[in-house]
Amino acid sequence: MKIFKAAVFAASLALSVSPAALAETPADVLVVAQNIDDIVSIDPAEAYEFSSGEYVTQTYDRLVQYDAPDVQKLAPGLASEWTADDASKTITFTLRDGVTFSSGNPLRAEDVVYSFKRVVALNKAPAFILTQLGWTPENIEKMVTADGNKVVVKYEGDFSSAFVLNVLAARPASVVDAEAVKANEQNGDFGNAWLKANSAGTGPFVLRAFRAGELLNLQSNPNYFGGAPAIKGVIIRHVAEAATQQLLLETGDVDMAKNLTPDQVAGITGKENMKVESYPQAAVHFLSFNQRTTALQPEAVWEAARYLVDYKGMTDSFLKGQMEVHQAFWPKGFPGSLDETPYGYDVEKAKKILADAGIKTPIKVTLDVINSTPFTDMAQSLQASFAEAGIDFEIIPGTGSQVITKYRARTHEAMLLYWGPDFMDPDSNAAAFAFNEDNSDDHYQSTTTWRNGWAVPAELNAATKAAKAEADPAKRNAMYVELQKKVQEKSPIVIMFQAATQVAMNNKVAGYVNGATSDFVFYRLVKKN
Repeated sequence: MKIFKAAVFAASLALSVSPAALAETPADVLVVAQNIDDIVSIDPAEAYEFSSGEYVTQTYDRLVQYDAPDVQKLAPGLASEWTADDASKTITFTLRDGVTFSSGNPLRAEDVVYSFKRVVALNKAPAFILTQLGWTPENIEKMVTADGNKVVVKYEGDFSSAFVLNVLAARPASVVDAEAVKANEQNGDFGNAWLKANSAGTGPFVLRAFRAGELLNLQSNPNYFGGAPAIKGVIIRHVAEAATQQLLLETGDVDMAKNLTPDQVAGITGKENMKVESYPQAAVHFLSFNQRTTALQPEAVWEAARYLVDYKGMTDSFLKGQMEVHQAFWPKGFPGSLDETPYGYDVEKAKKILADAGIKTPIKVTLDVINSTPFTDMAQSLQASFAEAGIDFEIIPGTGSQVITKYRARTHEAMLLYWGPDFMDPDSNAAAFAFNEDNSDDHYQSTTTWRNGWAVPAELNAATKAAKAEADPAKRNAMYVELQKKVQEKSPIVIMFQAATQVAMNNKVAGYVNGATSDFVFYRLVKKN
């Protein structure tokens, strides 16, 4: 406790320190400067923000999970093994021996049942991820049952066990200590109020303190089944201003800064004792053409557009470090991704495609875009490059809510936007980019295909459903790769980039793992050399 009190005190002084007053963080505690004011709740049944996702990963485990150091592979978590029966839509998990919660209570199958039940009963923001398995407050006790050291999970729907496993690797499937939570229930809240200030998991860290808009203080769990963390604790200080984060890093008051701007990153790159690491993120950015606009319906326009994006020009300049070229709907870094980028900026080729198809230019198109950087910069680049082939964009800037509202109403012509999966299964994006069986106006769907009025060909719809239902993981991933190739070649949605995040840190920090979403941020392997 003395170490933690000293660390918190040192970090709290950091905001007022002068650049000349060099400090040093504790040797066995990682101190992070990060904007964490997005946190609404740290209860894993309610946590739905980026920062709370990071926290849940440090303190809780799932039956199966993507884990450090290889975040691309679905691995055993609290379950040591499982058997799937796709015919009966059942998966039986065998719990790992010897796992204990931070309270000292042993992990039981009843804890898993209770954890899933409370998510469904509370019905907070992320509950839909589990309820899509056909679970309801009325049937959950029949759909998830305990049998000794085994948990039997049943599901309903036209999908395979491979899909279900990815659902159960998502944040709301985190397992809580049923006995500890029940002891702190208030008025039937399933311990929700208590878990907003306490942890009750099996994870590599235990919550010591959470003060909203101030800090998260985590202590290592020496009994973690995956091995005790290399450091004794992590202190995440809420520092909203990127300039202050940079100052604290440069003066040695923090070990890591997570919200620096590209200019600030450039300013510290190459400095003594500093390094910057870049990590691909799950969000993909795209340009789409509404098929309710006649001039945008020819497939030649879609094809030409793929050669009119100055991919390298943008990522080498104002998007440097923020995005990388990626041209498929499932993000790089996860099973089933298509990482080939066959398209480049080629105006003459685009002109020929349009001319050979008899497309008359100029084509005048409105382009809706969120009125903030880097979106407005991207729109201006597209405006300039597309004009070279006679496609003239009129940029229509708006707030995020204005742009998205227009997109949902299908009243745009062209749209510059981004998309991120709700959970890390390829179907989460395939359903958005490669599926639309009912394109009617009165059949609203939260997908890019419906919102762009694209009546997806029957073969793509069938391929999307078949991939979701495929039980063999390797075959399933291969099916998604082929599906992405087809969408990449012929679709009114031009996927251009995948977001990236840059983390600046002291050179002494090693072992930090940052996957494609906040749920895949891991501190347990960090060392300070």
